[in-house]
Amino acid sequence: MQGHGDEATVRAEGLGKTYSEGKLVTPVFSGLDFEVGAGETVAILGASGAGKSTLLHLLGGLDTPSEGEVYVDGHRMSALSDAARGQLRNRALGFVYQFHHLLPEFTALENVMLPVLLGGAAVADAAGRARALLESVGLGPRLEHKPGELSGGERQRAAVARALVNRPACVLGDEPTGNLDERTAASVFELMLELNRAQRTSLVLVTHDRRLARRLDRVMELHEGRLREVPGAEV
Repeated sequence: MQGHGDEATVRAEGLGKTYSEGKLVTPVFSGLDFEVGAGETVAILGASGAGKSTLLHLLGGLDTPSEGEVYVDGHRMSALSDAARGQLRNRALGFVYQFHHLLPEFTALENVMLPVLLGGAAVADAAGRARALLESVGLGPRLEHKPGELSGGERQRAAVARALVNRPACVLGDEPTGNLDERTAASVFELMLELNRAQRTSLVLVTHDRRLARRLDRVMELHEGRLREVPGAEV
C-alpha cells in the first residue's frame, strides 16, 4: 500500500464488516487497510459478492464498520454525529452509482444543484455552479430536461456532474459505467478521468472491467476478505 501521510483524502484502518441475522454470522472482510492520496485514482476489482460495494459504502460513511476506523478529509467518521457525518459526506465526497439515482421529478439542473443547496449556498450560486458543470460535461442544451427525457449516457453524465459539483476531496464510483453500452461507458469514464485531473479530486472506482482499471494509478483486488495491491502486469 502506498503511503500518503496527511494527504490521504480517504483512509481506512483495520476495517471490517460482519452481517448478523439471528444466529447466522456472515463476515465480509476484516482488518483492511486502505488509503487514497489527493488527486490519486484507484480501481477496486473483485468477484461478485467479494464485498466491493460494502467497502465503498463504509469508505463513504453510508454504512458503519463492525471494526476499524474510516477517516475522510482528516475526520474520524465514528467520532461524528449523524448530522456532522452527513455534512462531511456532502462537502468532501461525491458518489456515482451504476444507476444514476437522479430524482425523476427534478430537471438535470435542479438535480445537480441539490448538493450545493444542501451545503447552504444561495440558489443563484448553486444554479451557476450546476450550469457550468453541466455545460462542461456536454449537457448545456439539456439543463431543463428531466431524467426520463435523457439518454442513459446523459443521465450518467448528469450524475457525474452532481458528484463533482461541490468539488469533493474524493469521488467514490460503484460500477458507474456498468449499465451503459461499451461506447457510452468509455465516454463517461474518460469524462470522469478528465474531471479528476481538472479538479484534482481523488477517485476510487469499483469495477469489473480490467481495461478501465489499468487506466488508473493503482489497482487493488478484494479477494476472500483481503485487499491487496495488484501489480500492473497482473491487471
